[in-house]
Amino acid sequence: MRRLLSVLTALWIGLACAPAQAADLPTFTLRFKADGTFEPATLEVPAGRFKIELINESNEPVEFESIPLRKEKVLGPGVKSFVVITISRPGEYPFFDDFHQNVKGTLVVKPKD
Repeated sequence: MRRLLSVLTALWIGLACAPAQAADLPTFTLRFKADGTFEPATLEVPAGRFKIELINESNEPVEFESIPLRKEKVLGPGVKSFVVITISRPGEYPFFDDFHQNVKGTLVVKPKD
């Protein structure tokens, strides 16, 4: 019983700290503009773990999607959210708005200093 209590306590502490860890990550902003573009269209980030704050400034739903990064996030009009990405390999990773597939951008991952 004591061992189970210790495991549950450790799990609870780990879950309670998770939001704080996401808040401490390097954060970059990507906006979905009302004119149907990303701002910036090319987002440069360092290799490692980081957060991209997604802001939908349009009047339509949008979906951030990147097949190579295996990330997607739907945002309603005027909604703000985020995705956390961990990537160690420098390179260029395309992303797009799945609801408006002609709207594309590139995540450029730079080597860590």
